[in-house]
Amino acid sequence: MLRRTSICASTRTSARATPRISLRTSLRTAAAVGLAAVALTAAATSTAQGATPPPDPQGQPTQQVEYFTGPGGHPRHTTIPASKPLSRSAKAAPASDGQVTPIVQNGPVGTKLDVVFIGDGYTAAQQATFHADVRAKWAKMTAVEPYASYTGLFNVWAVDAVSRQSGVSGDPDRNAVRDTALGSAFFCDDIERLLCVDTGKVESYAAKAPAADLVVVLANSTKYGGAGYNDISSKVGYDGIATASAHNADAVQIAIHETGHSLGKLADEYDYGQSGTYSGPEPGSANITTYTVDQMTTRKQKWYRWMGQKSPDGGTVGAYEGGGYYQFGLNRPTENSIMRTLGREFNLPGREAMIAGFYRHASVLSSPVAAGRTLSRGDRIPVTLPASAQVKWYVDGREAKAWRGKTTVVPRSLGVPSDGRAHTVTAKAVDGTDAVRDPALRKPLSASLSWQVTR
Repeated sequence: MLRRTSICASTRTSARATPRISLRTSLRTAAAVGLAAVALTAAATSTAQGATPPPDPQGQPTQQVEYFTGPGGHPRHTTIPASKPLSRSAKAAPASDGQVTPIVQNGPVGTKLDVVFIGDGYTAAQQATFHADVRAKWAKMTAVEPYASYTGLFNVWAVDAVSRQSGVSGDPDRNAVRDTALGSAFFCDDIERLLCVDTGKVESYAAKAPAADLVVVLANSTKYGGAGYNDISSKVGYDGIATASAHNADAVQIAIHETGHSLGKLADEYDYGQSGTYSGPEPGSANITTYTVDQMTTRKQKWYRWMGQKSPDGGTVGAYEGGGYYQFGLNRPTENSIMRTLGREFNLPGREAMIAGFYRHASVLSSPVAAGRTLSRGDRIPVTLPASAQVKWYVDGREAKAWRGKTTVVPRSLGVPSDGRAHTVTAKAVDGTDAVRDPALRKPLSASLSWQVTR
């Protein structure tokens, strides 16, 4: 029976048996109480199909999750019991063992996209291993475009969650139960590869970081699995959470796919086969549409600017039927991107949306020297910006053209006079990447910083 929810159509039924004391119940209760999601955002599909998952027959609030059956496969969706809301005391006093370690620091919080990794199933003696796992996972994530071209836009933090036992429940089989800080467990909702955690506990640890725009939970496991949940960003202020096995080489693809939802606001491009024909309104997500190639081109809608272009995921941008969980009635930009099958690349419209997502949190231009600060003529002013951006320098509104493109300047060299008066030095940067064609998305790709210079 086809079930439709707030953002997906799932082939799993929603009926639940009367609860009984069993390992499955304990795993579901202790661990599946929901991961906040690296959100499956598909805003359009959400509009078409409702706003929130319904409660289960027992009246318990539920949460939508996306799971992955194996490397290179299409994801699936199901509904699990939602986490209990955090108490006031828990919000005020996050987990006491959550030591924070900076892994990557590219600039001040607020000018970068801050990614927070939290480990589960790591004992106190294994926290150094957790930090090494974070570095390894981040290296693999940033090897994929458009992350590879924009690594400088990110800060990465590791938050230690100390577990009493090493490993996670459900690994290697459903009989394995371990006492961990976040309650991570495979066999969530009786699905072996669905790796759930307690979202309330995740929120508590994430609150320890200086900032959190995206949260990834790494489970101390070699077993393939992970999850993405869809309805938390409005509650906690960051774009979502993903879970993945730390020591499985293919599990990193789960996190990358999920950031397509959370950061890129991209819909899933797969269907469930025999899932019927979509008949709702035009989706809001950038990568699914009811329009044909001719309609997009004539009406200047969706990815018409990319039509006919060769895409990094292979093939040519067009309109390929099937997507948004429907076999018919919705079209996707390319045959097989990462939003359809794990292990693929983002297609051109998806890559554009991801870059726009990066710039929702990060600035194209940042500096360790706070803007507005009063400087002397001999002070150094360094700035950071992506390779695709260029910086220009101005003194009192006039460009110092000889310094165009320089990432460190000294006001004296720029031509700031020593006349005893205050002068303004301004840096302006524009990201000229050809991966973003939509003028509306290009607006955040420019920024400026100014400093006052005195005698």
